[in-house]
Amino acid sequence: MKKTGAGTRQTQTEASRKKSRGDQNGKVHPVVIYPFRQPSDYSDLEQLYQLVARLDAEKDKYSRPITVMDRKTHYAMEGNKHFLDFGKDIVARNSDILDAWCVDTCQMWYSGLGMAFEKGGPEDVYWLIPGDFNYGTAVGKEVLGRLHDLPEIILELQQDLCIGEIATDHNNSKQLIDTYGTFALLYTWFPAEAQEIRQYTERPRSEFFAIRHSFLREVLRQRWYAYEQTVVMLLQAVFSNKHISRFFVGNISDLPEGRESLASAMQQVERTERVLKTLWRERNQPKTGWTEQYRSLEIQSEQVRRTALSILQNLLG
Repeated sequence: MKKTGAGTRQTQTEASRKKSRGDQNGKVHPVVIYPFRQPSDYSDLEQLYQLVARLDAEKDKYSRPITVMDRKTHYAMEGNKHFLDFGKDIVARNSDILDAWCVDTCQMWYSGLGMAFEKGGPEDVYWLIPGDFNYGTAVGKEVLGRLHDLPEIILELQQDLCIGEIATDHNNSKQLIDTYGTFALLYTWFPAEAQEIRQYTERPRSEFFAIRHSFLREVLRQRWYAYEQTVVMLLQAVFSNKHISRFFVGNISDLPEGRESLASAMQQVERTERVLKTLWRERNQPKTGWTEQYRSLEIQSEQVRRTALSILQNLLG
């Protein structure tokens, strides 16, 4: 499998980027995931939809953006004039709104990417843009200015999946969850694949990614999970020997208080374990003796989960 990192991408000259961009005919389909909880301050969303408006204007490069909005968000804000006006004057003007009842954010991804896929073609790329980050800050504005590199890496370097990495220090709550929870559990259930994924990204649960049409077709036809779908896609990419890249997004956050609560961290670890257990069973049930192996791995996984929760309680509690 070929790995391409952010450093490789940055070595390209502007001329070579334009040349490679002109040599391909695929369009980029932006899919914006509207925040489940409408923030009282609209500055982050205002900055985000300035980007969406620019994308909508570049019709030679980008398909009409899609905004996925959970209906629970709509009903929670029912009668709120600011919300309704923003939806009509900004969101609907610059994107097609997909209203959907969704279990979780990953189902919003599924609905939006599926809708975009049905409009797309074999050379196209699909770009997921999460809406609940601090785009209104100075760093957030810088990130918005270079996010388009995510899908362009797919197009220019012929990749299948590009993961956007958020910059964090070793004490960041997302880093702690991925280190002691996500990767520890991945090494338990899929050790060989976990080693390979670790070569490509330190953010296996990233909400920033772009994906090629052919690989998205494969992913959409398989079971889609309501949680931790990025981890699943990375595993599926490794299973089928796809080309994976990463792109450095920047020091941006979706955490209003700067870090996860302990309860949220515990929930994320527990649901990651559930997803990995389900995926392992699906792949191994045809094999003789899978139940004995599963029980053994389940015991190991429980120990990993308990250790992760104890560490997170000490660090986040």
